[in-house]
Amino acid sequence: MKHNLGVKEETKNKRMMLFSGSSAPGLSEKIAENLGIKLGKVSRTHFKNGEIYVKFDDSVRGADVFIIQTCSEPVNEHIMELLVMIDALKRASAAVINAVIPHYGYARQDKKSEGREPITAKLLADLLSVAGMDRAILVDLHSASIQGFFDVPVDHVTAIPIISKYFKDKEIEDGVVVSPDVGGVKRASIFAKRLHFPLAIMDKRRPAPNVAEIENVVGDVAGKEAIIFDDMIDTGGTLINAIDMLRRHGAKKVYVGVTHPIFSGDVIERIQASGVDEVVVMDTLPIKKEYDPNIIKVLSIASLLAKTIKKVYYCKSVSELFKGENLV
Repeated sequence: MKHNLGVKEETKNKRMMLFSGSSAPGLSEKIAENLGIKLGKVSRTHFKNGEIYVKFDDSVRGADVFIIQTCSEPVNEHIMELLVMIDALKRASAAVINAVIPHYGYARQDKKSEGREPITAKLLADLLSVAGMDRAILVDLHSASIQGFFDVPVDHVTAIPIISKYFKDKEIEDGVVVSPDVGGVKRASIFAKRLHFPLAIMDKRRPAPNVAEIENVVGDVAGKEAIIFDDMIDTGGTLINAIDMLRRHGAKKVYVGVTHPIFSGDVIERIQASGVDEVVVMDTLPIKKEYDPNIIKVLSIASLLAKTIKKVYYCKSVSELFKGENLV
């Protein structure tokens, strides 16, 4: 099976090539369009036992290659595909192999909370490096410290400017930004500063994986338009509880701003039935289920990633995209 996935921009001595994995072809097409180039061609198939086979149809020798692959479902399948693609590029003598990973998988397994647990975020970083990746471009990591797991350069970019502009354009007069837990305070604080809103914090306990209990709200939300800001929505337990808690504390409206829409199980239906006014997410992951566009608004990360790719390719500062602000 062949996909129209890849390609090139000539310079004096360099050649950019762009390829897409199978996880997010729509986002890859948008990035290619923003760059003004075409996606290169990749042949991929599965053997009957499930093993992945990949072959690049275009010569990559001496090229600066960018592979776009996000960690959407099935996560392990897409990670393995990315590793196989990187290995194929290395063996085909690509000059530089850049992995553009809008949503980095296993990011929540970034430390040991109990004995005999893995640190899988580090393991994945090691696998990518050993496969032959020279650089990673990542978006809104669950923990910024994950950058230190890599032995190669990492460009960590954020969707905060995109999401904050969307809410600025709403011209909310009396707003408050809400962090759903203590761990997200830094992220929410940066977002709040861009909107010039105060910050409130949810007092959350997590007795088991994918189980969250919110006990209180620290900060004034009564009569205000609240924006819950976080890096991802998975099962939605934290979010649904937070929306309910804010309503009970007198919030006039409740919005949500999130980078990664993992949307596991029936979370979309539960969010739409929660009474939330609007949920704003990025397209770092494809949303494969039906949703109400009046409640769930999807913004694109494509332009930011295209600009980042250009900066990397031409050896320019990526932080210039954020005007020197330390947003991540």
